Amino acid sequence: MEFSKPANKRRARAGATYSALVGLAAGKALPARLRPLAYRAFARAVGANLDECELDLCEYESLGDFFTRGLREGARTIDSDLRSIVSPCDGVVAALGTATEGALVQAKGKNYRLADLVADDDLAALLEDGAYTTIYLSPRDYHRVHAPVDARIESYDYLPGYLWPVNPRLANRRDGLLARNERVVIRLNSPQVGRVAVVMVGAAGVGNIRLTRGPDSAELRAAGERHRVELDLTVKRGDELGAFRLGSTVVMVFEPNRAELAGEVGQAVQFGQRIGRTMSGGRA
Repeated sequence: MEFSKPANKRRARAGATYSALVGLAAGKALPARLRPLAYRAFARAVGANLDECELDLCEYESLGDFFTRGLREGARTIDSDLRSIVSPCDGVVAALGTATEGALVQAKGKNYRLADLVADDDLAALLEDGAYTTIYLSPRDYHRVHAPVDARIESYDYLPGYLWPVNPRLANRRDGLLARNERVVIRLNSPQVGRVAVVMVGAAGVGNIRLTRGPDSAELRAAGERHRVELDLTVKRGDELGAFRLGSTVVMVFEPNRAELAGEVGQAVQFGQRIGRTMSGGRA
């Protein structure tokens, strides 16, 4: 299902406005006495597990703070195998495969270009024919995103775009959705698997992508321009990279012949769970 350019612009403005309103509401402090009631009601509505919360419910000042809540100690275990690639987040596998000739599957019968997703031809060339996975986060999920392997963060690239919903039902209807929405490309360089792109894709109601070592996407949106943050920061597998406000999507793409991913579409995964393993070899 495609729309005319004027309709696209109207929908983009509507999505941005909606996301801004959600951001304002999510950032508004709630009276302490109401917080447990509000968060329990939300958890019942979406199926979130409150037993995993890092803090007492009274300590989350706003809905936004609750959405990006941390996990209590022991709620997740990082797979101990040194060759493991772990899930960077909670969610459901929406796509899995190889970026053959630079094409990734968005939904059945709908592909999009890796170069469009990362907006960097050199990076896309490095990752072409590599393994990739797409994980969809729903409002019930833990919303922080972590490093899948030991690596060095080279840069964050904020890429402006639409804020269309990204749930699997709508992904079946809109071409190139993940490469057209607002997103942040986190470029990693790992001694085990080489370059890795971890792409955090925003969506309606998810106007803010919070970066652990960079500005929030909301701070950059007004300029409407691409923004790069250069870094040279070493992270361990499982270290936090950023967080979403509400649910969204993470796409991970690896260099060819360096990573082998497992699982199947529709499978639920949790942060820290093994979803693949490193391989020897790769391109020189």
